[in-house]
Amino acid sequence: MSYKIVFLRFHLTQLTMSKCDQCIVRQFSSLKALNKDELLKMANCKTSYIIKKGQPIFEEGETLKGVYCIKDGICKLSKLSSNGKDQIVKLVTSGELLGQRSMISDESANLSAVAIEDMEVCFIPKSEILGFFDHNNEFSMNVMKTICGDLKESDDHVVSMGQKTVKERLAETLLYLHDTFGVNEGGSLHVQLSREELAGMIGTATESCIRLLSEFNKLGLIEIDGKKIVIKDSAKLKKIAESL
Repeated sequence: MSYKIVFLRFHLTQLTMSKCDQCIVRQFSSLKALNKDELLKMANCKTSYIIKKGQPIFEEGETLKGVYCIKDGICKLSKLSSNGKDQIVKLVTSGELLGQRSMISDESANLSAVAIEDMEVCFIPKSEILGFFDHNNEFSMNVMKTICGDLKESDDHVVSMGQKTVKERLAETLLYLHDTFGVNEGGSLHVQLSREELAGMIGTATESCIRLLSEFNKLGLIEIDGKKIVIKDSAKLKKIAESL
């Protein structure tokens, strides 16, 4: 584990204990299968933290000692490529769990998780999660279904990267950010990624991403104001994304 991770863990603001059975976000994860006694047990052993924008939850290669439940906020899951660039694999938001696959396979984390906005997360020790596996079949099945869903997403991403042009992938990603995470009051995408991060999501150089965004802007498909991006013509972006 790196020094900055250790530093972070000891300096995060620990939150007051909350009742897991009253937590709305657990209904969107494998934890929804836990009964009242299991939820009480989990509430007594979990630790809740505030993680600031830009701080890591865990890093690639780190040995995870449990899973993280995202109560609020969004993080990016990314992998460092051989050329030193950060390839964003997925954005994860409220209600999802992190670290399930590493916990089950007993392997170090294959990806890094970094907050792209302020987050509230709960850490649940591995021993407790494995205990639920032994006594709750529905919970076990939910975890396995989630992992299978992640693998399907990964397969779809590989196909998209191999068969679609960078322009098509950018259009698809902008629509994904809009439809999945919504917009701010002014209409800009709620998730504000840097140009480098956006390039990492679509698998291209930052310069190419900037050039395509400028092209979309000139065509009236989007409007750009610094980091803010407003989608102006989702129908045309969809046609580009679907190669129509």
